[in-house]
Amino acid sequence: MRGVVEGLDMEGLGVVRLGKREIHVPFTAPGDVVEVRRWRRRKRRLIATDFDVVEPSSNRTEPGCPYFGTCGGCLLQHLPYREQVRFKSDKLREILGFDVEVIPSPKIYGHRNRIDVVVSTAGIGFRRRGTWWDAVDIEWCPVFGESSRRVLKSLREFIEDHTPTLYEIRKNKGFLRYIVIREGKFTGELMINLVTSEGKLPEDFPEYFDYADSIYWSVNRTPSDVSYGDVERFWKGEFIRERLDDVTYLIHPNSFFQTNSYQAVNLVRKVAGLVDGERILDLYSGVGTFGIYLAKRGFSVEGIEANPFAVEMANRNAELNGVEATFRVGEDRDVENLSKYETVIVDPPRAGLHPKLIKKILKDKPQSIVYVSCNPKTLRDNLDALSEGYAVETVVGLDMFPHTPHVETVVKLKLKV
Repeated sequence: MRGVVEGLDMEGLGVVRLGKREIHVPFTAPGDVVEVRRWRRRKRRLIATDFDVVEPSSNRTEPGCPYFGTCGGCLLQHLPYREQVRFKSDKLREILGFDVEVIPSPKIYGHRNRIDVVVSTAGIGFRRRGTWWDAVDIEWCPVFGESSRRVLKSLREFIEDHTPTLYEIRKNKGFLRYIVIREGKFTGELMINLVTSEGKLPEDFPEYFDYADSIYWSVNRTPSDVSYGDVERFWKGEFIRERLDDVTYLIHPNSFFQTNSYQAVNLVRKVAGLVDGERILDLYSGVGTFGIYLAKRGFSVEGIEANPFAVEMANRNAELNGVEATFRVGEDRDVENLSKYETVIVDPPRAGLHPKLIKKILKDKPQSIVYVSCNPKTLRDNLDALSEGYAVETVVGLDMFPHTPHVETVVKLKLKV
């Protein structure tokens, strides 16, 4: 069946009407003429699984990655970047109900500072689009950069020399599971973390990566298919560093850091420009990305985070940067008096703010809330709940993830008079 792509859905898939059916087609652009032969139902949508673009529209560009169209990592490389930004702005307007400017990423290739590469019998690379059991074999990842080529070449040499068992995804068997590559984009420091199941790693493993600044071996002792584990051993540096303006952050294999360093600079600058007063609470503070940046600029900062290891890293980062910000372990629903802070920064997970925290904010009435969101749908719901006492003053989107449908949003709310 043949049809024309009318537009993109919220996930960036092209929408085609074929008779009474609405089919969602990956890797297509508005105006494409597509031939759809097969589809499957997923979450109440029909997703095309066998299709061709028979007449490309003018709304396309040449993807920068040779694996685009099979690799599940990127969905929108075929769209000119200005169209990607417009798509994300339209998406925020549709969800939030008002116009939102989206700040483009300074770089759209070589911007990611972390990739998690599966090391499997199906391939060394990323999951094939639409599957959990298959992988696309890659030589390098253009959205990470050239250093990924060197690392994956070294990994293949290690595998050829030692023939360890590779991950059989369907059976959840095999010694080698993932290699996680992290890079400080502003420092040039490189970290390798090999994730395996339990077993013995050849002693000369680090020799294959002697150019890396930090080399780790982690063991996943659970049945879960995840790209992290307990640190078994590390060679060379315990951390690598990343730098955002004048602030240095330590990065550990098991710590979270914004994956687009170039856009993270714009993110911390934007948040710093929106806070009011001197006393700041950095809630969901992680490794102190916002809190330490603000403390460096003279603000009095306290941070609360549920993950004890992240708190340890945040306090290390505070010491490294010579600032007096304090970070402690705590749950969002258990925060105490918020009225003593002029601004509360919240950067929650995708589920959004805990209902008890929303009630606490409305009761204690801090003057300003700066809300950093990775999920516009839960952001909308939380803004609706907070509208009882707060008004939206500023909202801006940041494209942290070029070539994907995801978009970060920063909102400043002011207490209603």
